[in-house]
Amino acid sequence: MNFSSMSKRAIVIGGGFAGLSAAGFLARSGMDVTVLEKNDRWGGRAGKLEALGFKFDMGPTWYWMPEVFEKFFNSFGHQVSDFYELKRLDPGYRMYFDRDDYADVPAGYDELLALFDHIEPGSAVKLDKFLKEAAYKYDIGLNRVVHKPGHSFVEFLDPGLIAGAARLDFFRSISTVVRKLFHDERLIRILEFPVIFLGAAPSKTPALYSLMNYADLKLGTWYPMGGMYSVVEAMVEVAKEQGARLLLNSPVDQLLVEEGKITGIKVNGAEMKADVVVAAADYHHVEQQLLPVESHQYSRKYWSKRVMAPSALLFYIGVNKRINNLKHHNLFFDTDFEIHAGEIYEHPQWPANPAIYVSCSSKTDTTVSPEGHENLIVLIPVAPGLKDSEEIREHYYNLVIRRIEYITGEKIEENIVFHQAYAHNDFIQDYNSYRGNAYGLANTLMQTAFLKPKMRSHRVSNLYYAGQLTTPGPGVPPSIISGEVAAGEVLKQFKN
Repeated sequence: MNFSSMSKRAIVIGGGFAGLSAAGFLARSGMDVTVLEKNDRWGGRAGKLEALGFKFDMGPTWYWMPEVFEKFFNSFGHQVSDFYELKRLDPGYRMYFDRDDYADVPAGYDELLALFDHIEPGSAVKLDKFLKEAAYKYDIGLNRVVHKPGHSFVEFLDPGLIAGAARLDFFRSISTVVRKLFHDERLIRILEFPVIFLGAAPSKTPALYSLMNYADLKLGTWYPMGGMYSVVEAMVEVAKEQGARLLLNSPVDQLLVEEGKITGIKVNGAEMKADVVVAAADYHHVEQQLLPVESHQYSRKYWSKRVMAPSALLFYIGVNKRINNLKHHNLFFDTDFEIHAGEIYEHPQWPANPAIYVSCSSKTDTTVSPEGHENLIVLIPVAPGLKDSEEIREHYYNLVIRRIEYITGEKIEENIVFHQAYAHNDFIQDYNSYRGNAYGLANTLMQTAFLKPKMRSHRVSNLYYAGQLTTPGPGVPPSIISGEVAAGEVLKQFKN
């Protein structure tokens, strides 16, 4: 489909993964595409921070589902290797249960089965069965579900989906399935942790999402050399190659609507005309702040009842020495995660003794820190909507440094040459993030597929949404897919 003769003007709000994806597909069709990004860099939450020779990915650090990235670049006549080198990590990550009790999750499947049998004799057979079911869910999810726009349940009246509905496990939780098969808490942690990225406790996340275990344990954990921002730079290049105009420092002030249709956009006080808009910025902000009240399709009450994925307190730390006993990805489950999960989801509050994640990409990539140094990214998942202050940040900074020192068995505090914190207030300031969330909307049963905020506005005929608050959901691969699906829906409208 080519619209070059029609010169339809499409404006994409937001230059993150979803926005850049949508821009590439719309521009490929021949539409006149402009991407507006409020910040001075591309990538949205996948930003980068550079200081004193250190490079930090400010947002996502996990590269899973490599075929989604490959498929995206293939759509434009490219492959991943045209833009960045991809390495599979082995081990994929280390999970600490205590100072001297940890598991390195290997890339090789035979080694993985052996690890499970070593921890819990007889569990390898169960894991193999579990992952075969997860593979089925992954195949159905990736090939028959995530590319649906989610306008209506009718989309899911697919004979193949209906026939396999029981195997998709919508109505049991991932925790129920895992704990029925495995008893050692260490194995349970390995299998439950991936769904934390989806924004809900394992006990509230449908077992459908064991597909994440397949992505993790069978497809592997990868790393794009240079960091995740290498992916952003590649997507920017693709969008420009297709003819899209990309404008930084261009915050949208208002969407101008007449008779149920956007006629223009106010940007930095100036007006831009638009035939269609894809809002890949924060859905809540666009709808509640940029549109006139009569164009809102959801009420304040609706938004107040949405279950949000966690926010995050992050620390970017540069250390002037090498640190033993850390891998590229490290998960510290040496505390009671059930209590921490309750402090995120059930009784929102700052956690007393949180689980933490530590990225140390300098273990893999010599370009992200000066020689002999380490770049650490420390993340604490926390409830959205909490009060964020310098005193709170300082408290948790000291806490995580003590934890890292205890787990690694070496002092690092006196070797820290750079550190910077990032939390709720920053998410709101930089991304207009609803309640300061980091990951979007939680993938609970009642917020899955067509039960998410709609991709197409039913109040404004030429307004579409993409990104982590609409279908298919949070995460980098889903956001890339979201942009593609939103672009496809736009093209359908103009074809009709």
